[in-house]
Amino acid sequence: MLHPHRYFDPDPATRAIAAALYARVADLPLVCPHGHVDPRLLADNQPFPDPAALLVIPDHYITRMLYSQGVGLERLGIPTRDGTPVESDPKRIWQLFAEHFHLFRATPSGAWLRHELEGVFGVTEPLSGATAPAIYDHLEACLRQPEFLPRSLYERFRIEVLCTTDAAGDPLESHRAMREEGWGNVRPTFRPDLAVTLSHPGWRAEIDRIGAASGESMSTYRSYIHALEHRRAFFKHMGATATDHAVAVPYTERLDETEAARLYERALAGRVPQHDSDRFGAHMLMEMARMSVDDGLTMQLHPGSFRNHNTQLFERFGPDRGCDIPLATEYTRNLHALLNAYGNAPGFTLVLFTLDETVYSRELAPLAGHYPAVVLGPPWWFHDSIEGMLRFRHAATETAGFYNTAGFNDDTRAFPSIPARHDVARRVDATFLAQLVTRHILDEADAHDVIVDLSAKLVKQVYRLS
Repeated sequence: MLHPHRYFDPDPATRAIAAALYARVADLPLVCPHGHVDPRLLADNQPFPDPAALLVIPDHYITRMLYSQGVGLERLGIPTRDGTPVESDPKRIWQLFAEHFHLFRATPSGAWLRHELEGVFGVTEPLSGATAPAIYDHLEACLRQPEFLPRSLYERFRIEVLCTTDAAGDPLESHRAMREEGWGNVRPTFRPDLAVTLSHPGWRAEIDRIGAASGESMSTYRSYIHALEHRRAFFKHMGATATDHAVAVPYTERLDETEAARLYERALAGRVPQHDSDRFGAHMLMEMARMSVDDGLTMQLHPGSFRNHNTQLFERFGPDRGCDIPLATEYTRNLHALLNAYGNAPGFTLVLFTLDETVYSRELAPLAGHYPAVVLGPPWWFHDSIEGMLRFRHAATETAGFYNTAGFNDDTRAFPSIPARHDVARRVDATFLAQLVTRHILDEADAHDVIVDLSAKLVKQVYRLS
């Protein structure tokens, strides 16, 4: 099913150059600086339960497409908050998925799934309702073999480093277990979103967890800041090289300490309007940048998602079920305070992502092309695709160049999709570079240097993974 020249430009001359560039990096180890693989998967190293639990149920790219065509999430085995019974037979879930596999034609999910089925599991016939039972049986047999245990796949995928995403109060027990065992290179990433969002229902429980872990009382704003600094130091001790921050709007504002303390104390008392929560969050982005200047952790900012847009679905099934929708996002004014405070600081790195492609050439590339701290993250989420990656390179390269970008990260929860995602990115970058060569914008020798940098070197540099 997998054509050796897939995703390359159809022009013969361009395709030949792209194939040569891709061959240069096809077998390089995978550097995964940002993603959402559960570290318990690798710490416990238990067999995957079944094909549906591995490939369908946890993948919101799959479930959102099926839901858009009228397939209820309960039929896909997605647990409900109220305990309503859902489909529990993995073979029925797999059959339903296979009968709708045509929905993924020409989508990133379709490309990744075909690569997973053939490249990881050796399935060479197309998935459909008719072939579903035989393919399920084949996958199930594979999952019983030791070479398909999570750690075996980690090694087969040639993963050099894998970074997870972990709440600020997480004890990192799985990371600790792997470090004590001396296995792998799996690193945590400090994500304090819950701890800095005063209006979130889980905020108080999270700061109590942080206080217990850090030995701080959390009764004052100053003890809260000390606790977060303590947790960052702990994460760094456990191998972290980056932080991650998800916001709807990347607004930044420096509050004086008296005002920040007043808002924090109101939150402790349980009285925080949304406006005050937003201002405190903007202030805490400034604080997180200050801390990154001090401790050297790369700061990632993921703005622009309207989370849980489908309220009815969220109330029944909870978050991360495929109902997050991109927002138009402004960066130049919103990040002005942060970049004027820290954008020129030696050693500080701020990786900016977006779900709003209109800002690539208008705002993000000019910001990255000027501020020493700013680096452009790769196309993210809805734009992690063949055409999305090409649009990014076309929009950003002339102003930011290649070397103000962060290489590639897979940002996945679906562990077996990691090599597929990196393969797509390497093929797309090979295509873009080949187009520049055939148009005599870039020398072919330079293109061979750039493809290695985009595939392996830049990501290590940006995330301090050398």
